[in-house]
Amino acid sequence: MTKETVYSIRSLSDLKEYVYRTLCRDHELLADAFPTSESVLRRGSSESCGMMFCLHGPRAVKYSAIWERDKGRVLFYGPSGKRYQQVELIDKMIDLDS
Repeated sequence: MTKETVYSIRSLSDLKEYVYRTLCRDHELLADAFPTSESVLRRGSSESCGMMFCLHGPRAVKYSAIWERDKGRVLFYGPSGKRYQQVELIDKMIDLDS
């Protein structure tokens, strides 16, 4: 598993774009060719704690990433469910409403 630090993410839209481009690059997929979905993750009944991103690739293969808001990191997973990369975000104040 690789680890890296990212400095340029300051908004939720930056985060979405970064995750999408990273998943496409890492799995050799043509950017903007596959749909994505996302879900807000909640702790307890209402407190949001992050997001799950899913890229729906060819032949129903899914690639995913989890953004952990409190820890300021993104965890990337391959189609088998194995985590292959962890990215630390320098700006941990991304707002889910932005």
